[in-house]
Amino acid sequence: MADLGTSLKAIVGDRTAIALQKAFGMATVGDLLRHYPRRHLVRGELTDIGALMEGDEVTVLAEIQAVKLRHANGRKILEAIIGDGKNSMSITFFNQAWREKELKVGRSGMFAGKVGSFNSKRQLAHPDYQLIPDGDDVDAAIAEFAGKFIPVYPAVSKMPSWKIEQCVTLALDSLDEIPDYLPTATADEFGYPSLTDALTHIHQPESREQAEIARERLTFDEALLLQLVLGQRRAEIRAQQATPRAIITDGVVAAFEKQLPFTYTDGQNEVNAEIEADMKEPHPMHRLLQGEVGSGKTVIALRAMLSVIDSGGQGALLAPTEVLAGQHFQTITKLLGSLADHGTLQGGALGTQVALLTGSMSAAQKKEVLSRIANGQAGIVIGTHALLSSGVEFKDLGLVVVDEQHRFGVEQRDALRGKAKLPPHLLVMTATPIPRTVAMTIFGDLDISTLRQLPSGRSPITTHVIPVKEKPHYLDRAWARIKEEVAKGHQAYIVAPRIVAGEVDDRKVKLTDADREMAKLMGDNLGGEELSGEGMMTSVEELAPELAMGALKGIKIAPLHGRQSSDLKEETMKAFTEKKIDVLVSTTVIEVGVDVPNASMMVIMDADRFGVSQLHQLRGRVGRGSVPGLCLLVSGAAEDSPAMERLNAVASTLDGFELSRIDLDQRREGDVLGRAQSGTRSHLRLLRVLRDEHLIEKAQSVARSFIEADFTLAKYPELAKEVGALKAEESAAFMDKG
Repeated sequence: MADLGTSLKAIVGDRTAIALQKAFGMATVGDLLRHYPRRHLVRGELTDIGALMEGDEVTVLAEIQAVKLRHANGRKILEAIIGDGKNSMSITFFNQAWREKELKVGRSGMFAGKVGSFNSKRQLAHPDYQLIPDGDDVDAAIAEFAGKFIPVYPAVSKMPSWKIEQCVTLALDSLDEIPDYLPTATADEFGYPSLTDALTHIHQPESREQAEIARERLTFDEALLLQLVLGQRRAEIRAQQATPRAIITDGVVAAFEKQLPFTYTDGQNEVNAEIEADMKEPHPMHRLLQGEVGSGKTVIALRAMLSVIDSGGQGALLAPTEVLAGQHFQTITKLLGSLADHGTLQGGALGTQVALLTGSMSAAQKKEVLSRIANGQAGIVIGTHALLSSGVEFKDLGLVVVDEQHRFGVEQRDALRGKAKLPPHLLVMTATPIPRTVAMTIFGDLDISTLRQLPSGRSPITTHVIPVKEKPHYLDRAWARIKEEVAKGHQAYIVAPRIVAGEVDDRKVKLTDADREMAKLMGDNLGGEELSGEGMMTSVEELAPELAMGALKGIKIAPLHGRQSSDLKEETMKAFTEKKIDVLVSTTVIEVGVDVPNASMMVIMDADRFGVSQLHQLRGRVGRGSVPGLCLLVSGAAEDSPAMERLNAVASTLDGFELSRIDLDQRREGDVLGRAQSGTRSHLRLLRVLRDEHLIEKAQSVARSFIEADFTLAKYPELAKEVGALKAEESAAFMDKG
């Protein structure tokens, strides 16, 4: 008999086990049984052939309608027509005339292969197939297909779905009762089957209801284990010792607030109070600050860093790009004014120094900055990934601020925290609004503060879509509008998805049949391509000179992109900020952090190539002053396409939280979770954070009660073992990246 840790070789044989390992990375019975069916075909319910797309890898259940053997170019070609009652397609075999004896009109079967096209008709060339026996013994013979319901698995050409199903049957037939890590009382409370029954019924259900409750139990398990990992992490953080960082009445914070040219919004006051209360505690703050573009997160982070300086410590701000790090350096230095000159002839008794550290600095520059960081002169240190390198040493790191958290993994924020003598306080920020269930699932180890209110003085942004295929003259009007804005003394951004002309679209993702079927089963909305469009895309290096010599002739234009030197990028941004440049033609390096209040207009070329949240971030660069903002989304996508629906959604609302739900709805969970939680990607096979909101809430409640009773889970050894395995997986993923 076998358990989940049994080698597949002992169950399916060496050859098949090697094929499963190569195709799916499977090594054990547990790996195989966690390879869940995408769906179940019901005998008699034929596949909708009309929904199949060219290029998809498919498994279809269909009936043979016609068979014909013909000769062409010295080859025997056997062609059969299979159908679903409404639509049909051909299956073709070359020099395999013997199959004519098997492929009889009226028989049904499962056919697997890649959808191609011949004479404008769908075709499967040399498909794998398995015919369903007919005659009096149908019901007995169908047992090969796990009864009435035939599971369809994610498959590859050398390991079609029914071969996987045969392996699963062998594994289930040899399986002992599995020790269940979900406590009996919890399973009974929710009406869940045992783990053994859940794994059996998801592969071999006797009814739809049985499959659904099995899938719910296994999905709940994923949510619960993740919530327990996050809950234990929270408990471990609260058990750590940290230096309390209280604000003093006559310190740097007080001097800073006295010279601020504006007052905090109610939302900023609320978040300031939450952070202040956290940092007074003798255990580390662990807080996520999310807020709309321009909601004033930077000044909150600066106040938090100054409160650490008041107690003799240092604050470090980690930014994902050099442009953003440089922008933060300029913004913070400007906000501090004379308080940034402490220790110099211009400085007073109160204040600090601000240091910038990036990878492109010269050795001499780095040496000077590293010295000021190590001796504590630089109380505020801003940098990119360069801050994580081994040569960076702090005198007393008291607060770590991570900007645009979604661009960093857990291990990166922990690497910077590891440079402190005692665990520092942690504030992570994002301008990408996060749906509540995503926050619970990804950032469950953090307390969450949300800024929805925009500071006074921010102007509204109007967004319109320009469908260039249907209305090409609208683009001419867009360039004319930029000239009008510049004539009024304003500035504009033009964003392009590529740097160099001639680059092909390597971001275009064609959804396979597997993607669509998984999406349908899991409740995701993946109706079309994730990123659509045809052919070449607009590039910065092509568009900038073209506009300078054509539609925008006479206007000062400059390109900006990631392949330029740091000095050139800095000079360009400085010139744009100082109004020496009218129009910036840029890639998404201006997506976050860039603050030029005089910029009133943005044109985004090939807008369908960007995600919803990214478009929202980009347009947040305009309307930052007293002038209303205008954003034009240019796209060659068809008016009735999913891509155009996405753009219209962006144009219809400025609510980043609503847009973030749309964005997540169109992305795989692995994209969301895999970057934020190293190690959870392979664990989350079934969980979908939008669809499964009720399960996540239920799992969080159960996990919280377990952790509060005993965060070691000593009362539930099997559950503790499973949580430990997930942590080990997470740790291994971290080591692999290191």
